[in-house]
Amino acid sequence: GYKMAENIIGTELRQHFDKKGLEIAPFKVGWYNNQVDGKFNLPYDEDVLAWIVISIPSMFEKLFKPFILSEWSDDTILDPLDECMKRYFATIQRDFSQHKFVVIQDFELHPDRRPKVLVQTAGHTAGACYYYQRQDLQEGDPWPESKNIYGVSVHPQYGGWFAFRGVLVFPDVKVPNLAQVSPPDCVPTNEMRVDLLRKFNENWQDWSYRDVLNKPIREKYSEEQKIYFGTFPVRNRIPLLKNMKDGPM
Repeated sequence: GYKMAENIIGTELRQHFDKKGLEIAPFKVGWYNNQVDGKFNLPYDEDVLAWIVISIPSMFEKLFKPFILSEWSDDTILDPLDECMKRYFATIQRDFSQHKFVVIQDFELHPDRRPKVLVQTAGHTAGACYYYQRQDLQEGDPWPESKNIYGVSVHPQYGGWFAFRGVLVFPDVKVPNLAQVSPPDCVPTNEMRVDLLRKFNENWQDWSYRDVLNKPIREKYSEEQKIYFGTFPVRNRIPLLKNMKDGPM
């Protein structure tokens, strides 16, 4: 039965991902396609099984740093984290017993610069992380209509201290009876939502939007991780990577 396929695949994926600081949640391609503009549709049957992949704070120590120590050697890799995830997904694809799956990473673009997948929408339809957008404000929208306000996803345990890393699609696995769950609405009041969108759009560099949950957050990024992700442009991270690999000079 369908329950089997999704459970067997989920169990096998989690055996790999759990120990690397990665979480997954399943969704049907049709749920996602119904929520996005046609040009962003994934070209699969609506009942095809897909998974959103989320990195939580421990991924930095469990997956990224070991990659830097063992595989990163030079400055030619544009973004070592993207490359780390790419190689890691490839190893899972190679070793996966049941089915072939397609990996669409969060940063992948079509030739016309259009994202291949809108990960925030995928995370929302999978019931993993609520994607708060301007349209979620019931009243009291403080911005002029002409201003572009970006939405932001919130994880029920980690607040903003996480990232989407991509979507895995299993083209030959159909799950017509998969039950859709709503993502936890962990920023429930209008006031909190305005505050979240303001912090994300106007002060995202200070990370304050990540602390949006009014409950203790399970784990945040370490200082080292904050410094790494807070360093722009990405090429300025090379000294940090060298330090990670060789120890302080």
